[in-house]
Amino acid sequence: MQSLTDLPAPAKLNVFLRVVGRRPDGYHLLQSLFVLLDWHDTIHLERRADGALLRHDLGEALPADDLCLRAARALQHASGCPLGADISVAKVLPSGAGMGGGSSDAATVLLGLNRLWGLGWTREQLAALGLQLGADVPFFIGGRNAIVEGIGERLTPVAVRPRHYVVVKPPAGVMTQAIFGDPDLARDSEPAIVEGFLADPDVMDAILDEAVADSVDGVGSDAQARFQSCNDLQRVAVRYAPEIGQAVEWLQARWGNGQMTGSGSAVFARETAANAPLMATAPGDGLLQAVPTEWKVRWCRSLVEHPLVAWAG
Repeated sequence: MQSLTDLPAPAKLNVFLRVVGRRPDGYHLLQSLFVLLDWHDTIHLERRADGALLRHDLGEALPADDLCLRAARALQHASGCPLGADISVAKVLPSGAGMGGGSSDAATVLLGLNRLWGLGWTREQLAALGLQLGADVPFFIGGRNAIVEGIGERLTPVAVRPRHYVVVKPPAGVMTQAIFGDPDLARDSEPAIVEGFLADPDVMDAILDEAVADSVDGVGSDAQARFQSCNDLQRVAVRYAPEIGQAVEWLQARWGNGQMTGSGSAVFARETAANAPLMATAPGDGLLQAVPTEWKVRWCRSLVEHPLVAWAG
């Protein structure tokens, strides 16, 4: 095998994000529901016999030593593989959005090079290596929508039916370090209960419709599932970048909900039982055009699984 082309690196959204604690080393402990989107970067890989690792930008220029190169270098070193690769990246996902674009690119590079180089690494091995690169990388290697906990290393796959999302990326950005270092950030949210019921897509539909499941078969009556659509980082982020709040309000006025994903600055509205007819026809009804010209707007659909989910065992 000499090359692999048109490998997708999909974005993700945080349907909710809670900061549930902080480790002694300063890392924040999170709990979040990640869903994959059909909006993606594209990666092309070509094997090199000389061991060199080179990146070629087919769209937006990336930093000189981005996560794609770092991922390739880490896998090459950890596996002892003498081969190299030309890595071509067609970047379309916005940077500084909280949508995991860089982490997804790195995960796709790891999955692709694992196959191109014939390494035979398992998903667990790739995820452990990915965690060294970034907290979101293991999720994309895991390949399924999931509750993500800890610092990104604990994944609980969930059954989420596809639904539509409208994503808005205002031009303003926020430094993640500034948000997590802010003294006003809440760090003691109660974690939601996830064991025992998230394999049921009916329950997940209720959660995503902002319902509360008071009890679920197989879970004790005291183990109630209380998922609220929220992002603990949003209040602090809006203070740094008021455009985030403006974009949330724009979405709420049109689709009845809106919130920030990750540490921002992208925000989204999701399809619910109440807005499904409107959300399904959004691209053609002019609502996506009634937006400030400097905002990037995208109508998306969530994925059941990563397109490369079968590429690691």
